[in-house]
Amino acid sequence: MIPLLLPPGRRPMFPPASHITPGVDGLVAVGGDLAPETLVEAYRKGIFPWDGRWPIPWYSPDPRLILEPQHFHVSKSLRKLQKQGRMEIRYDTAFADVMRACAGKKRRGQRGTWIRGGIFDGYGALHTAGVAHSVETWEDGALVGGLYGLSMGSAFFGESMFTDRPDASKLALMHLCARLTAAGGTLVDCQQDTPHLRSLGAFNVTRADYMVRLDAALASPDIWPNLPAIPSSESGADD
Repeated sequence: MIPLLLPPGRRPMFPPASHITPGVDGLVAVGGDLAPETLVEAYRKGIFPWDGRWPIPWYSPDPRLILEPQHFHVSKSLRKLQKQGRMEIRYDTAFADVMRACAGKKRRGQRGTWIRGGIFDGYGALHTAGVAHSVETWEDGALVGGLYGLSMGSAFFGESMFTDRPDASKLALMHLCARLTAAGGTLVDCQQDTPHLRSLGAFNVTRADYMVRLDAALASPDIWPNLPAIPSSESGADD
């Protein structure tokens, strides 16, 4: 399949989700821009960017890895780390720092990073608008792990994670899943299939199934403002 070529500034940027046919690798389009309204439209149609440099590649893979927050798997070692109380979970206090830390991490099987160019400006603008958020793990006053992503309706779209201490990013995701579950969250989009995420309870669904789940989640009120306060030492889901 030849991907769509998108000019910057086009509105709407993408055709209806039902008219999008991914290639074998999930690629649906190239080009466009990373304006906040483009990013929001993309996620609402099951699409995400995979580079901040133009021409931007846009993906909607089939199958799609997701996590149901109420079914996050808490290992014994993660539960032990949580109960030690050495690490604190904070939200939206260091969004730009989390993005930079994610961009700076070397990842097995990847050359360089996709978090570059307009990615910083686009997601930074969404953070200012209250759509993009960071979940941070702190130890002795230092940022040691975390993740960032977008929240819309009852869905959270995970973008990237980093860790400078064993299990620090897992602790952040565990805490987020506990808060999402308590607020009625239904979907965490993991985008890419990795053994790490599978070990935490993520699983693949078809793109068609994902779109059904996504549409239902987007039809729900935005749950982020109503996430309950949960102490870092008390979060957790199923064992």
